[in-house]
Amino acid sequence: MSESSQKIKVAVSGACGKMGQEVIKAVNEDSNLELVAAIDVCNLGKDIGEIVENKSCGVNISDNLKESVKNSKAQAVVDFTTPDLVYKHTKEIIECGARPVIGTTGLSEAKLDEIKDLANSKKIGTLIAPNFAIGAVLMMMFAQKAAEYMDNAEIIETHHNKKKDAPSGTAIKTAQMMSEAQKKFGKDNCAETETLKGSRGGLTESNIHIHSVRLPGFVAHQEVIFGGKGQALTIRHDSFDRTSFMPGVVHALKEIMKKEEFVYGLEKLL
Repeated sequence: MSESSQKIKVAVSGACGKMGQEVIKAVNEDSNLELVAAIDVCNLGKDIGEIVENKSCGVNISDNLKESVKNSKAQAVVDFTTPDLVYKHTKEIIECGARPVIGTTGLSEAKLDEIKDLANSKKIGTLIAPNFAIGAVLMMMFAQKAAEYMDNAEIIETHHNKKKDAPSGTAIKTAQMMSEAQKKFGKDNCAETETLKGSRGGLTESNIHIHSVRLPGFVAHQEVIFGGKGQALTIRHDSFDRTSFMPGVVHALKEIMKKEEFVYGLEKLL
């Protein structure tokens, strides 16, 4: 078998977006990956390499996801698009027999369950990860551990002002992991009255408050604050550049090829 045929054939959906362009670079830089398709509604027919790195890579942009995946024989598809598209895209990728690696957030629990059932029934490894930064995944894991011992906690997440969904998928995933360790937070809190509606943020079923901040100049940031008698613990992660997500994306592409089921969260592949 030739070196080329041993590489994982990768398609990128949302290739012209800020995250998509970073994925293109990361795939082209890795000797075990081969870029075979680029999907976007912008720059149709143009070489994605010319747009991303000012040099041809021989992959032209298409706006048809299903045809691109089938014609290129892509084995895995990375999707960083929008919440209103990712549900349809993920199902199409699975139906084409390729493995989805999804970084787009905003999917409802019902849609996640449907994707899970589809992936498992077809035995196609499928990853949906709220965050691909290794440090952010560790932050979530540390917060889960801390939740075993401290039952008062709040989450503050800050993103750029072009992010459409709130709270972030990372904040939701963090709260879910913390709730596995502690069923109810803030049990001793007094009854509250909001004089300005929403000032206490969103509230999870386990009583964790999540506060979302959207400002220009930021990328992706989150802190989990625990409070206890005479003490506080803050676990924080900052992504200052989108390159912070790429080692996780590359790792996920290689690991998802070994899976035949749905996986939620990059920590399951570490």
